[in-house]
Amino acid sequence: MQGTAFALFDTVIGRCGVAWGVSGLIGMQLPEATPGAAWARLRKRFPEAVETPPSPAIEQIIERVLDLLTGGRDDLTDIPLDLTGVQAFNLRVYEIARAIAPGETSTYGQVARAMGEPGAARAVGKALGENPWPIVVPCHRVLAASGRMGGFSAEGGASTKAQMLTLERARTSPVPTLFDLEFSVAPPRGS
Repeated sequence: MQGTAFALFDTVIGRCGVAWGVSGLIGMQLPEATPGAAWARLRKRFPEAVETPPSPAIEQIIERVLDLLTGGRDDLTDIPLDLTGVQAFNLRVYEIARAIAPGETSTYGQVARAMGEPGAARAVGKALGENPWPIVVPCHRVLAASGRMGGFSAEGGASTKAQMLTLERARTSPVPTLFDLEFSVAPPRGS
């Protein structure tokens, strides 16, 4: 395939998009507030890309993303990304973020420490805000200190981030949720 292309697809969180080229994914698009806005954002981000039905390989990536957003555990780490033009610091952040499994979380500070740069939590947050591949590079799994949501550059901000973490059944606080209690309570005797 020559050039770049994109396609939109519906998920439980709204209409998402994927853009790709010969070297892998060049971007993912999270839902926007209005119909057509995800399309417009993809066109703005990738003006040379042509809207195209997904190839079988891209269709498989879309299916894997859909599965993840309905509680699947695929970490998507083997999906090829086109890293052209991404700053070295951001690449290090994305590599660490991709290692965070579905249902798990980290913090900006923990990512910075894992990079050997313990004072770089804000720079980590900035890099994650520039993430071209949300979901595939799971920036939503990186929280502020003490489990606070922190920033999220997608439409809906922290509430979209929280929704994605809920779909993954991620624990964002040491306080048990009703979901946690559902699995820790023994069934009544005689059942």
